[in-house]
Amino acid sequence: MGVDVGILGGTGPAGRGLAVRLAAAGVAVTIGSRDEARAAEAAARVVDRWPRRDLRITGADNAGAAARDVVVVATPWEGAPGTVRALAGALEGKVVISMANALVKEGREMLAVVPPRGSVAAAVAAAAPGALVSASFHHLPASEMEDLESGLLADVLVCSDHPEATSTTMALIDAVEGLRPLDAGSLNQAAPIEAFTAVFITLNIRHRVHSTLRLAGI
Repeated sequence: MGVDVGILGGTGPAGRGLAVRLAAAGVAVTIGSRDEARAAEAAARVVDRWPRRDLRITGADNAGAAARDVVVVATPWEGAPGTVRALAGALEGKVVISMANALVKEGREMLAVVPPRGSVAAAVAAAAPGALVSASFHHLPASEMEDLESGLLADVLVCSDHPEATSTTMALIDAVEGLRPLDAGSLNQAAPIEAFTAVFITLNIRHRVHSTLRLAGI
């Protein structure tokens, strides 16, 4: 696609899964972390798992990841605003994709938490007012994303107040085999999209599956 992607907090399952899928699509990816050594280790582990694929994945600290063309926020939701705020200058004018969900586990269910600004994506946008923020990648099962042989098929919702952020995010999704991007409207839609992740994960827990979102009629 001609862009490099940095993933803040990319050492967790969601970040690693997105990294391997984007890299398999030919995108150069930098996994970021507060600990550069931890990021380098995570990147090497992902690449070593797929030795026959030319995966361009490297590790860096979060500042290094924020220096890339497009930046994804994959940190735990509580830490997303603080992480982004510290890097707001580096994110100025860039497409920043928020993929975190505000969730807590209670028994065999996941429950949605309403962040102070209504969604994690809104908090990210407030923390980096000069960035072009979109929200996406919320409903993808991390384990299936990280497994390039899982046969993953899914629709991926995108919402943003910036047309450039919407089009760039959708282009990244469209480059990944098995994923279909869907424009879900303005960043206001991030609140229900994030909250529905709790229902989605609860269904997967109860039925012991790794299902994906597929919308008929579109």
